[in-house]
Amino acid sequence: MPSIIVVADTETEDRIASGDDRRAFQLKERVSASDVVNPHFSTQLIERIGWALADAEQAERRGEDSALR
Repeated sequence: MPSIIVVADTETEDRIASGDDRRAFQLKERVSASDVVNPHFSTQLIERIGWALADAEQAERRGEDSALR
């Protein structure tokens, strides 16, 4: 089944060099085309995606702040 995945892009040079790609998922949800036909489901899905995007952006900012130190 298809999935929607939102992750923060917080790669650092140290993690890339070590091959560590354990980024925290902000959203990982399986969705089918038949689910999206339902207006209530679609509205709720868009809301969850919006929250996940905001969380990912915040995680990226925290990552950039710690990289500057």
